[in-house]
Amino acid sequence: MAEEASSLVGVLETTVELKSSAEKFHDMLVGRPHHVSNATPSNVQGAELQEGEMGQVGAIISWNYVHDGEAKVVKERIEAVDPENNRVTYKVLEGDLLKEYTNFVITLQVTPKEGEPGSVAHWHFEYEKINEEVAHPETLLQLAVEVSKEMDEHLLSEE
Repeated sequence: MAEEASSLVGVLETTVELKSSAEKFHDMLVGRPHHVSNATPSNVQGAELQEGEMGQVGAIISWNYVHDGEAKVVKERIEAVDPENNRVTYKVLEGDLLKEYTNFVITLQVTPKEGEPGSVAHWHFEYEKINEEVAHPETLLQLAVEVSKEMDEHLLSEE
């Protein structure tokens, strides 16, 4: 039985090269998520603080987004935030993702590039599928890449 359960658990990760600074990117996603929809309106329609304080551990944020051409909703809690290392971890509490996954944790760390401007966003998904029929969330990871690139463009246009 243990073998069966382990095949449902997965990790996906990717990196995205950014021209904007690690601090600005992290600040927008964590401290000003309601601005993300301005940067990537086709992917993210809105983010609303449901509970707690924006950018702080325990804050609960509800997101409206489009994934695979469908409007979706996710509610997630900030489990950990490390502003010094531009790192944040979210745990999905409610929403469309939990129709396919029993557990979903997203960690993002943005690292400044060495010796040149810009930064690298590292997305890390840890998840457990409800059954074997559920696909690994590759298209969701692709969405994170698109959102990252559009946020980057937006941040550069603000400078």
